Amino acid sequence: MKKLERKLTLPSVIAISVAGMLGSGIFVLPGIAAAKTGSSIWLAYLIAAICILPAALSKSELATAMPKSGGSYVYIERALGPLFGTISGIGLWLSLLLKSSFALVGFGAYLLVLTNISPIYIKYLSIGFLILIMLLNIFGVKKVGKVQLVIVILSLLSLLSLLFLGIPAVDKQLLTPFMTNGTMGLISTVAFVYISYAGVTKIAAIAGEVKNPSKNIPLAMLLSLLVISSVYVSIAYTLVGNVPLDLLGTDIKPIHTLGIILGQVWKLGEWFSYTIAAIGVITLISMANSGVLASSRFPFAMAMDKLLPNNLAKVHSKYLTPINTILLTCFMMALIILFLDVEKIVKLASAFMVSMFITVNICVIVLRETAVQWYKPTYKSPLYPYVQLFGILSGLVLLLYLGWMPILVLLIIALIGSIIYYSYGIKASRTGVLRNYGHRAAKFLFFRKNHDDVKEESNYSISDEKHKDWLDGQINPDAGVIIPLFGNEYSPESLVELGASLNQKKSLQVVNIKEVPDQTFLDAVLVETPKIKSLKRQLSIVQDRNKLDLDFESIVTHNVSGTMQVLSDHSKSDWLLLSWDGRISNGFLINNPLGWIVSNINSNFALFKDNGVRYISEVVLAVRPNSKEIKKLIHTTANICKFYNSTFTLLHVLSEDNTKANLEKIKENSDLLLTDYKNIASLRIEYSEDPTEAVSKLTAEYDLLVLGTPKQDTWKSMLFGDGKDQFAVNSACSVLRLTVKD
Repeated sequence: MKKLERKLTLPSVIAISVAGMLGSGIFVLPGIAAAKTGSSIWLAYLIAAICILPAALSKSELATAMPKSGGSYVYIERALGPLFGTISGIGLWLSLLLKSSFALVGFGAYLLVLTNISPIYIKYLSIGFLILIMLLNIFGVKKVGKVQLVIVILSLLSLLSLLFLGIPAVDKQLLTPFMTNGTMGLISTVAFVYISYAGVTKIAAIAGEVKNPSKNIPLAMLLSLLVISSVYVSIAYTLVGNVPLDLLGTDIKPIHTLGIILGQVWKLGEWFSYTIAAIGVITLISMANSGVLASSRFPFAMAMDKLLPNNLAKVHSKYLTPINTILLTCFMMALIILFLDVEKIVKLASAFMVSMFITVNICVIVLRETAVQWYKPTYKSPLYPYVQLFGILSGLVLLLYLGWMPILVLLIIALIGSIIYYSYGIKASRTGVLRNYGHRAAKFLFFRKNHDDVKEESNYSISDEKHKDWLDGQINPDAGVIIPLFGNEYSPESLVELGASLNQKKSLQVVNIKEVPDQTFLDAVLVETPKIKSLKRQLSIVQDRNKLDLDFESIVTHNVSGTMQVLSDHSKSDWLLLSWDGRISNGFLINNPLGWIVSNINSNFALFKDNGVRYISEVVLAVRPNSKEIKKLIHTTANICKFYNSTFTLLHVLSEDNTKANLEKIKENSDLLLTDYKNIASLRIEYSEDPTEAVSKLTAEYDLLVLGTPKQDTWKSMLFGDGKDQFAVNSACSVLRLTVKD
């Protein structure tokens, strides 16, 4: 199967993005919107731009992590699963169809200014232009980008000329009343014009055809949003300052009307308003062109993922464009042009676009918090997660202000998408990140196979032919310690040495794990890369120097947590040892793989935060005096010290209000626990009301800090998944956190 080519450069990408916004949003909608809120229409455009900024930032991040054609559909499908992906793909496709069709019908009002054609033929003329757009898209995306660039320049120049002439002519009396329908009217107008900015993220749908997507996609989104929001706000202000509100409220060609008024004020003649009308015609066609380009990629991407028939994934043998989805998209647009009420369609398109952008922000949170190995965006949204939370909350508010009818339509589209998925797309063997790493609460809410999933997965056998896609290597069942490597370890050699210090059996198992999305075939990545060869060479040196019996295997998996469950349940190992950054997020609905391990792995496991301390001679074990696991922690720490030929200190940090009797009891119990390790162990008691700060300062005197399992997560970390082990984060030396299962 032929693939789409990366032909689009930054100027072309910006042009496509701007063209997706520079159309009906300013050439048609301002008049209708002004009737809803008055001269505050410019403020509505400004607020809408602010509300859509989180989605632009989130989609920029997602696009650099998954630079493939399909846009929001791809991101939602990867993060939330194929059911949500199917619903979003159908909905986004339809919303862009509606918006693009509206542009083609809207251009008729401007075309009437230039011709004497009867209004009854305008729709058929729109169909004729739609056929030309279809052919242009089939013949090649590079040609589309070049055409868009020329049209965008012409449109921007014409709008700038209106600003240059219109702002000095603003009549302040026309700016009152500022809000004809109060705050409610303003917010509903914000929701109404929201669709005007939808094109800013449209380029994500063609990410598979963009050169250098990690740089060009975020830059194009942000630059185009800045340009268009400036143009929209200033043009809207100029409109309400020059055109009476009673005239503007019923005008579907407001830019031409503004051209007439300014032509009269500056005595430019009729040619000026005719030129503006001609630019409006061209721009609206350009918008429809951009809409076909982006919307046709949604069913194409879905067909590639086996959620729609394979015929829709066909690429033209010569022009390398998705010909069948372009034909289908244009056919649907023709039906919309002929039969639907475009003003209501804009409201419905806005509603679905708002809901999709809410979901996009959720996707970033899910992918960031789960920290799936394959999610590696080269651009990251700033001020995470506050930007995403603002986008979600503001989107929900706008959705409510659109009324019950758009929400009902959203539910209908969701139903249609579900029917398509369960009748066809359910054959796609993928689950999505949320299902892989979601807590049972999330699974119960969103998936039919809910609370039994974890239990079922725990019955997997490494040797089972049925589940061979989970593990491709042979794991030594008699290894005392299993050490998974994910490629982000500070020093794999130090981690393996530490694993050897924990090992009380003959063998040590090292497993290099590579996680790929469900959509990637495991066979495609089952190759020994130079990086793996280098890792094997490094570990062979560690093996020889320490005289270890070390077994190395490489595993490719769709689900790290599930693989860890398999490793834990189907081996006789004493310990599972992982590299760690001090963060374990046990969110309410989602968590990262380490957070999942904390909740589900049944064996002892250790987390090692490597702070670059190469030689371990002084170890400190910080533990609560009455901890139930203190005896096991002391025994494990002693084994570590024997391996490194080092000593350790049992540290207790007590509050200053401890009684003398209590202190003596703690000393007596501690001395008893250290009886078997007097040659390598000592007791240290410090007083502080802030144990975290006290331990942090003391770690400067040691090479390794050993910790037990911390207290339960707080409500804040459960809701937002930001739990951090403060002892580990603030430690000056390396940290080993031990969790001993009962």
